[in-house]
Amino acid sequence: MAVFSVLADAPWGLAGDHKVPVNTDDVGVAIKGCDTVAYFTDRRAVKGTAEFETLWQDARWHFANARHRDMFKADPERCAPQYGGY
Repeated sequence: MAVFSVLADAPWGLAGDHKVPVNTDDVGVAIKGCDTVAYFTDRRAVKGTAEFETLWQDARWHFANARHRDMFKADPERCAPQYGGY
Protein backbone atom coordinates (compact mmCIF):
# COMPACT_ATOMS: atom_id res chain seq x y z
CA MET A 1 0.00 0.00 0.00
CA ALA A 2 2.91 2.37 0.73
CA VAL A 3 4.19 1.94 -2.84
CA PHE A 4 0.85 3.06 -4.29
CA SER A 5 0.81 6.09 -2.00
CA VAL A 6 4.25 7.17 -3.22
CA LEU A 7 3.34 6.67 -6.87
CA ALA A 8 0.05 8.54 -6.54
CA ASP A 9 1.93 11.56 -5.17
CA ALA A 10 4.66 11.48 -7.84
CA PRO A 11 4.90 14.62 -10.03
CA TRP A 12 4.07 12.64 -13.18
CA GLY A 13 1.23 11.05 -11.24
CA LEU A 14 -0.81 7.97 -11.80
CA ALA A 15 -3.98 9.35 -10.27
CA GLY A 16 -5.94 12.56 -10.69
CA ASP A 17 -4.98 15.71 -12.55
CA HIS A 18 -1.31 16.26 -13.17
CA LYS A 19 0.95 18.63 -15.04
CA VAL A 20 3.10 17.42 -17.87
CA PRO A 21 6.33 19.37 -18.25
CA VAL A 22 6.15 21.44 -21.43
CA ASN A 23 9.19 22.12 -23.59
CA THR A 24 9.49 25.91 -23.85
CA ASP A 25 11.98 28.46 -25.08
CA ASP A 26 13.90 30.79 -22.77
CA VAL A 27 10.86 33.09 -22.29
CA GLY A 28 8.37 30.28 -21.65
CA VAL A 29 6.74 29.98 -25.09
CA ALA A 30 5.72 26.45 -26.08
CA ILE A 31 6.40 24.79 -29.45
CA LYS A 32 8.48 27.70 -30.73
CA GLY A 33 5.41 29.94 -30.92
CA CYS A 34 3.56 27.82 -33.46
CA ASP A 35 -0.23 27.59 -33.35
CA THR A 36 -0.87 24.04 -32.15
CA VAL A 37 -4.52 24.13 -33.27
CA ALA A 38 -3.46 24.96 -36.84
CA TYR A 39 -1.85 21.53 -37.16
CA PHE A 40 -5.38 20.12 -36.97
CA THR A 41 -7.40 22.82 -38.77
CA ASP A 42 -4.92 23.94 -41.47
CA ARG A 43 -2.87 20.72 -41.56
CA ARG A 44 0.36 22.73 -41.45
CA ALA A 45 2.56 24.73 -39.13
CA VAL A 46 1.36 28.32 -38.64
CA LYS A 47 3.23 30.86 -36.55
CA GLY A 48 1.19 32.26 -33.67
CA THR A 49 1.48 35.70 -32.10
CA ALA A 50 1.58 37.03 -28.55
CA GLU A 51 -1.63 38.91 -29.36
CA PHE A 52 -3.48 35.57 -29.16
CA GLU A 53 -1.70 34.03 -26.18
CA THR A 54 -2.94 31.81 -23.38
CA LEU A 55 -1.23 30.18 -20.42
CA TRP A 56 -1.48 26.45 -19.81
CA GLN A 57 0.77 24.01 -17.92
CA ASP A 58 3.09 26.89 -16.93
CA ALA A 59 3.79 27.68 -20.58
CA ARG A 60 2.78 30.47 -22.93
CA TRP A 61 0.94 29.25 -26.05
CA HIS A 62 0.63 31.46 -29.14
CA PHE A 63 -2.10 31.22 -31.77
CA ALA A 64 -2.74 32.74 -35.19
CA ASN A 65 -6.19 33.98 -34.22
CA ALA A 66 -8.67 34.22 -31.35
CA ARG A 67 -10.72 31.28 -32.65
CA HIS A 68 -7.75 28.92 -32.41
CA ARG A 69 -6.84 30.24 -28.95
CA ASP A 70 -10.41 29.68 -27.75
CA MET A 71 -10.50 26.17 -29.23
CA PHE A 72 -7.32 25.33 -27.35
CA LYS A 73 -8.60 26.80 -24.09
CA ALA A 74 -11.78 24.70 -24.37
CA ASP A 75 -9.79 21.42 -24.54
CA PRO A 76 -6.01 21.88 -24.35
CA GLU A 77 -5.21 18.16 -23.98
CA ARG A 78 -6.78 17.52 -27.36
CA CYS A 79 -4.47 19.88 -29.24
CA ALA A 80 -1.30 20.00 -27.15
CA PRO A 81 1.66 18.01 -28.45
CA GLN A 82 2.31 14.67 -26.82
CA TYR A 83 5.01 14.34 -24.18
CA GLY A 84 5.06 18.11 -23.58
CA GLY A 85 6.50 18.79 -27.02
CA TYR A 86 9.85 17.17 -26.22
